[in-house]
Amino acid sequence: MKKVSRDTPLSELTLRKYEKPGNVRDRELAKKICLSLGLLQPGDSRDVVTDVLLVLLKAKQKKEWLTSSEIEGRVISSRKRYRAQLAGIASSNIRRQIKRIRALLLVEKLKNHYRIVEFDSLRKLFAEKVELFLLNSILSRVNEYLDEADKVFSAKRKKKKKR
Repeated sequence: MKKVSRDTPLSELTLRKYEKPGNVRDRELAKKICLSLGLLQPGDSRDVVTDVLLVLLKAKQKKEWLTSSEIEGRVISSRKRYRAQLAGIASSNIRRQIKRIRALLLVEKLKNHYRIVEFDSLRKLFAEKVELFLLNSILSRVNEYLDEADKVFSAKRKKKKKR
């Protein structure tokens, strides 16, 4: 039986470059980080992931571990404070956004409590987790595909004879 190839990625990473940060408010900075890391799409009105990250960053300042319900409550307060729509604030969606940030290895979970990994700096976490781990593994696999394409499509490759 012939093996069916699946086009489901094992891992994916989206990175975007924006203008240098100037004097921006905390929520705008969190939004640019989400956009830069591919957590948020440009022009997306459902930006609750911005508030989830913002809440976790503010908790990091106080070295607080938060449950998903505490994050949810603070996200609602944050969205009211910044006059953002209260769309996407269902607890299931908040948990999904936490999971997306965890997939970038920036947030950890212990006994249903979350925090920015070891209350460390985002720059250090990005360098250690995203650049060295996620990005390198993706680049390595892309290079394997490119090497294979070079072999398959090289000028010296002999063509099979048709019978």
